Amino acid sequence: MKKIVLTGGGTAGHVTPNIALLPSLAEAGFDVHYIGSYDGIERKLIEDAGIPYYGISSGKLRRYFDLKNFSDPFRVIKGLKEANHILKKLQPDVVFSKGGFVTVPVVMAAKKNKIPAIIHESDMTPGLANKLCIPSAAKVCCNFQETLNLLPEGKAVLTGTPIRSELFEGNASRAAQFCGLEAPEPTILVIGGSSGSMVINKIVRESLDEILKNFQVIHLCGKGNLDESLNEKKGYAQFEYVSKELRDLFALSDLVISRAGANAICELLALKKPNILIPLSMAASRGDQILNAKSFKKNGFSYVIEEEELSTTSLLNAIRDVSTHKGQYINAMNECEQADSVSIIMKLIKELAGA
Repeated sequence: MKKIVLTGGGTAGHVTPNIALLPSLAEAGFDVHYIGSYDGIERKLIEDAGIPYYGISSGKLRRYFDLKNFSDPFRVIKGLKEANHILKKLQPDVVFSKGGFVTVPVVMAAKKNKIPAIIHESDMTPGLANKLCIPSAAKVCCNFQETLNLLPEGKAVLTGTPIRSELFEGNASRAAQFCGLEAPEPTILVIGGSSGSMVINKIVRESLDEILKNFQVIHLCGKGNLDESLNEKKGYAQFEYVSKELRDLFALSDLVISRAGANAICELLALKKPNILIPLSMAASRGDQILNAKSFKKNGFSYVIEEEELSTTSLLNAIRDVSTHKGQYINAMNECEQADSVSIIMKLIKELAGA
């Protein structure tokens, strides 16, 4: 039996593509293990999937001044030692990394132990963690054609993002029952990312009375962001976070308002969901979501509102536009030839593992 170590963490977007690979890895007979941070979001998601989990120390590498910049390098060094110890013990045939700072020591330790590592970059341009991992990687997977030019020749492979098969098995009636909503009514799903978005939450709630005239709203607002004063609001359901229920919420939804993380937008594309993207601003990120959103807008897949331009007026205008022209958005997404990401990545994994 071949053995693989998966790694990735910090956000759900760095975990769910790994989870999407699990059925194919099991079918191929791989013994799967996971390395993540001690207490990141990835721990619960992976343990719930029944995969052996190993926590290591993880430090964030920031582009801005922060006192933690002086202590986090020591956490990374500790994580490197822990990852090295775990890999020596497990002796996997291959490592697959989905990104996040916890993956840096794992991929570096893999190279030290002569274990081939595959890394996956979801965004248009490589993030800092993956930039640090690229020299230690055997192959670098990516989502966008434009990204190939930014990666080392011979390592780069255009794969797209693995999509969890269960997302295509949602049940609208089950979602309506879960949310206490009416199944036949037009429904908007709002997703602010795994930790939520204060600015999106604020504008959605300020626009709620107007939106509810024509739509039901399911609002995934992030941990600690529930507004209890809206609990009895007819046609509105709010949750901090959902897991297995997400497939049903997608099935019920006619329109999705979302951040523009690469994994999230690839799921919207795969599900052919008309959407409004509100990418993280340059003030709060390196601008990767802005590039992702521009690419989707250019291809006719999405309506985009820059965060600085987000208001009740711009949001309501966007909802009206997408609702009116939803057929055009769906047609554009239908014309997109998506790669069978899981099959391409599985082929790479088998080749490097000698399976």
